[in-house]
Amino acid sequence: MTRTTTRTMTGTMTVTMTGTLLRLILAGLVSLLALPLAAQQMVALGSAQGYLALPSTPGKHPAVIVIQEWWGLNPWLKQQADTLAAQGYVALAPDLYHGKVAETAPQAMALTRAFNRTQGLDELNAAYAYLRGRKDVEADRIGALGWCFGGGLTWSLAAMQPGLRGVAIFYGPLPAVPERPAYIAKLRVPVLGSFGGADQSIPAAGVQQFTAALQSAGRSVDIKIYPGMPHAFAHVTTPEGKAAYADAWARTLRFLHQRLAD
Repeated sequence: MTRTTTRTMTGTMTVTMTGTLLRLILAGLVSLLALPLAAQQMVALGSAQGYLALPSTPGKHPAVIVIQEWWGLNPWLKQQADTLAAQGYVALAPDLYHGKVAETAPQAMALTRAFNRTQGLDELNAAYAYLRGRKDVEADRIGALGWCFGGGLTWSLAAMQPGLRGVAIFYGPLPAVPERPAYIAKLRVPVLGSFGGADQSIPAAGVQQFTAALQSAGRSVDIKIYPGMPHAFAHVTTPEGKAAYADAWARTLRFLHQRLAD
């Protein structure tokens, strides 16, 4: 019989337990600590680096390029890569701001304005090539996922890399209207999109028009507009916002599984 005495706010509490129960509790804690965790590391991508999160299981895996919001490669974005790694994907998030991370909207705006788009797309293409060259990646099962600023870059990457199996875009700026016919002609990659119905920067009417044009051209596109949701609704903390993003994220995981894992 084992006695454990614990001091509390109101005095002491003695808990009596058998040796068998104690061994079971300790064994459970050891088992939790022994669970494999996804590996994380920074890797070189030409002129940039990238945050790489790996699944805990051996063998070859599908992969996802995870493209940052306008804030940069911040803890939230790394968490998204870790989440995808836990789902069985090799997840790579390129650091397109080269170590700079915004804490405020003015800082993010400044970084966005200073961003060299040509160089950034070169770095995203380097990320794609890097994943294709890894021995633990199924080279024909690579996709991309981006939010906001990164969603706009995901649109561009999809047209540049027809070998991608699918891309998921969260409220990413649409291609410019004069460029859309040429863009649609180049696009061959299936697209899943999630947009806010109350997004002032990307009006729902424009999303619907572009979706219709893609569909008329026979492109594989699944766009959902969430009524009442603003831009960046991944970070809306109201019950409605949480529910909308939970639905969008579930759709995204299903899409990635269908396109990359099946």
